[in-house]
Amino acid sequence: MKNRVVLITGATDGIGKQTALDLAAKGFHVIIHGRTIEKAEAALSAIKSLTRSDSLSSVYADLSSLSQTRKLAENILSNYNKLDILINNAGIYMKELQYSKDGYEMTLAVNYLSHFLLTNLLLDLLMKSEDGRIVNVSSIAHQNAKLDWNNLNCEKSFSGYGAYSFSKLANVLFSNELANRIKQTNLKSNSLHPGVITTKLLKAGFNMSGDSVKKGAETSLFLASSDEAANLNGEYLIDCKIAKPHSSAKEYEVLKKFWQISEEMTGLYQK
Repeated sequence: MKNRVVLITGATDGIGKQTALDLAAKGFHVIIHGRTIEKAEAALSAIKSLTRSDSLSSVYADLSSLSQTRKLAENILSNYNKLDILINNAGIYMKELQYSKDGYEMTLAVNYLSHFLLTNLLLDLLMKSEDGRIVNVSSIAHQNAKLDWNNLNCEKSFSGYGAYSFSKLANVLFSNELANRIKQTNLKSNSLHPGVITTKLLKAGFNMSGDSVKKGAETSLFLASSDEAANLNGEYLIDCKIAKPHSSAKEYEVLKKFWQISEEMTGLYQK
């Protein structure tokens, strides 16, 4: 694992930070992403002191901004000649309706649109890996999401849980359609539910506690680093085992339509 390079979004606390810690301890070169340079460098320093790893670096970007997400991708492309694993982990829970600078509901912007854009911009670099893996952190909450084509951006109505669960369904739809598109390559795309884990998000959204972040990182670690997961593609996992996702995640037409809408929302092919 010594030369394997992994980028983890939202790696400054919670499940993301624990995942970074565990992968650094395994000998991966871990690129720690944070919303600000201060958060990213503080996490890097903490992880370095705990693991004694010299294979750490940090990047920063506010993922509510598509332009900052593009700059993050440019930073990675300029400074790294390989990327083996991308873990799309960053996530928020909004109790009130708020829109990003780009005009998108904030939960959708951070949890999904930034990851759709970042992944696509880094795809060629990931393709260079002999064992490339894209790991999308979703949630079991995605099972309760309503896919309303006329309310994707909360045009008609908003609820904190509704927006969160939909953003997590979006992660699975994206993950599965990407898996379809990369079938003939060395790259794999899978999604997961990390469990009900004690994090800032869980407290903010649900005012409750759950399992440890160590437990929460297990399935991300499994998909990112295990030999058993090397051939998995287009799967949704719970507790390191394949589980059944939302029914729409297997619907060909839904996946195609949602991908096209995502391209338009992120301006993927615009410079």
